[in-house]
Amino acid sequence: MMVPDRLAAPLAALIERYAGEDGVHATALPRVVLIRSSRPTEPLHTLHEPALCIVAQGRKQVMLGERVLFYDAAQYLVVSVDLPVVGQVVEASPERPYLCLRLDLDPATLGALMMEAGLDGRAAGDRHADGREAAAPGLSLSPVTPELLDAAARLLRLLDNPRDAAVLAPLAEREILYRLLIGAQAGRLRQIAQADSRLQQVNRAIAWIKRNYAAPFSIDAVTAEARMSRSALHQHFKAVTAMSPLQYQKQLRLQEARRQILGRTADAATAGFNVGYDSPSQFSREYRRLFGEPPMRDAARLHASPGLLVGA
Repeated sequence: MMVPDRLAAPLAALIERYAGEDGVHATALPRVVLIRSSRPTEPLHTLHEPALCIVAQGRKQVMLGERVLFYDAAQYLVVSVDLPVVGQVVEASPERPYLCLRLDLDPATLGALMMEAGLDGRAAGDRHADGREAAAPGLSLSPVTPELLDAAARLLRLLDNPRDAAVLAPLAEREILYRLLIGAQAGRLRQIAQADSRLQQVNRAIAWIKRNYAAPFSIDAVTAEARMSRSALHQHFKAVTAMSPLQYQKQLRLQEARRQILGRTADAATAGFNVGYDSPSQFSREYRRLFGEPPMRDAARLHASPGLLVGA
């Protein structure tokens, strides 16, 4: 069911009220982040953690590998594992800024809610010979419902009353998660909470790569951590992340190097060495291939226009 813009208006007003200015804003509510941008942004490379994103106003695109998704107030985004993505606000203005609520997903809360609601995790979908559901892309869109918007708005209204929020915020968050668990992305959300799911096997591989991104890549170590064969790891890892484990490591290395350069904690050569590159020329070449410009030119451009970058 398509949700008219007017149904997202109350949530948009609340985000505008509590965000105040452009940027990414943590709130007093656990796991709740608000994002505002009064103009379109540059493409931003970021490691997106598992989260629900509800856009109340404006439009955004997110790219994972060759896959490009556009979403606005009619659809919500679910990210089920840590993913190196490229996000860009494509529709925003001072009169109608981009406004988004992000709720970071907690597997323990999802698992407890599944048990309480009697959801056993056996969602419909392709299954392999071992009975496990096939891994699905870690980034997906579904139509927003009035019930989901209403629950999100009630959660944000609790920012006005910290005493009520301490008791009622967990209930509002659980309602939002429940709506997801019985909605179009039920299978994906349930896999997040299941320790033996294909998604969690991929997640263990991702965690190993994150811990060891600056070290030489070891496919044997990654497969052992994921408890999968090489062929199964490559198949399911690519299905979830749209890249191979080695490509994933390269994305992490380059994003971390860019963060160090932008933060002025390292020059290009030092940043490249810090993330595992022995060759400065190889680092510069791969950096330019991903970000479009050599490291220092890229940093100078972004420092000159810091307002072009808005995360999540």
